[in-house]
Amino acid sequence: MTVVKQESGQGDADDDGMPGGDDGMPGGDDGYVPSPRRLDRERYRRDRARRATGVAALSTLATAVVLYLVVVNAPGWPRTKETFFSAEYAREAFPKVLEGLWLNVRLLLVCGVAVLVLGMLIAVARTLRGPVFFPLRALAAAYTDFFRGLPLIINLMIVVLGVPALRLQGVTVDPVLLGGTALTLTYSAYVAEVFRAGIESVHPSQRAAARSLGLTNRQALRHVVLPQAVRRQVPPLLNDLVSLQKDTGLVSIGGAIDAVRAADIIVGRSLNYTPYIVAGLVFVALTIPMTRFTDWVTARMDRQRAQGGTT
Repeated sequence: MTVVKQESGQGDADDDGMPGGDDGMPGGDDGYVPSPRRLDRERYRRDRARRATGVAALSTLATAVVLYLVVVNAPGWPRTKETFFSAEYAREAFPKVLEGLWLNVRLLLVCGVAVLVLGMLIAVARTLRGPVFFPLRALAAAYTDFFRGLPLIINLMIVVLGVPALRLQGVTVDPVLLGGTALTLTYSAYVAEVFRAGIESVHPSQRAAARSLGLTNRQALRHVVLPQAVRRQVPPLLNDLVSLQKDTGLVSIGGAIDAVRAADIIVGRSLNYTPYIVAGLVFVALTIPMTRFTDWVTARMDRQRAQGGTT
């Protein structure tokens, strides 16, 4: 029986290039030498990957060609091309749209920070325990229900156009500040629910363990609950940030000269809609890196969760 086992082991070494089969570990003092069977498998995988890439490229190219032919052969394409894809108006609009985009970027940075801070405060208020905090919980719930249900465009009109009509002393009428306020009010309601979901996802035993170590409720929330809650909610928070970046263009309804308003001025003068296309492409170019970063963070956290890492 011993001889048979040795022969079987030797056979495995001959097939796979090493003792013990396909585990890829060198045996004894000899270096690992891939067997012909393993080399064939690796070659097959490479060939299959190349074929898949080629098929994907060909199908994408074929789809693009079909769409192009359908569009350019449409009866109204010449007029549409002149109205929406004019190179002359694109060259005129591009620098002005870029100049206005700086306002959108500043709004994104300032409103993003304000949304995170206000959303966190509202989420904490909604998760406070005890009957004494019921008014805060009710107020926070009413806030999130109202601003999540109110369309953003209506909120902007009320704040940007309605507040100046009140003629209140000491209240700004700057459309940029008022537009940023409206964006903050709306998005903080959404972000508050994201934070609240993260807080409630932390198991109560975490808070109990912190209390058993002598931490107060406030310390347990700050040092134990909130770090875990925020870490778990990073992907949806980044998605809200991407949406906020796009919606900064809506502040133009109050007269602020951002990328959209800069395009609108040229359109109103020329009756050519190419500047809108330019503004849209600029926003897309700004959004794509943020979207890809969000996807990367989400995939990374999914891998950590699958491997049993901390989230």
